[in-house]
Amino acid sequence: MNAIELARQAYDPAQTTIRTGRSAEAQLFGQITARIQTAIDKGPGAFAQLAEALHDNRKLWGVLAVDVADDANSLPAPLRAQLLSLAEFTFLHTSRVLKEGADAESLVEINRAVMRGLNATGAAG
Repeated sequence: MNAIELARQAYDPAQTTIRTGRSAEAQLFGQITARIQTAIDKGPGAFAQLAEALHDNRKLWGVLAVDVADDANSLPAPLRAQLLSLAEFTFLHTSRVLKEGADAESLVEINRAVMRGLNATGAAG
């Protein structure tokens, strides 16, 4: 395949995906959640992999917490408060997983619930 054909395929409107903020967030949550679940499934021998995925998850929740704490955020106040509570739980429980060997499955469940909300049909993007 030549360069012109590659360029044509890359810019073909049928190949172009436009992501909303919600879909990009859902995709990122999905990627990190899959990494956490994979490490859980591998067991204790994958602790380093789990720690790396949890670190990325904590960073994601940190960004989300800063965003929903901003007065300019347009989400309803009760939802913002719930998301901040989930972020706080995520930070605390991640520390328990890493320091005390607590189960990380609840972090996966929280992320999946957030993804369901982000992917909800009829939701504003």
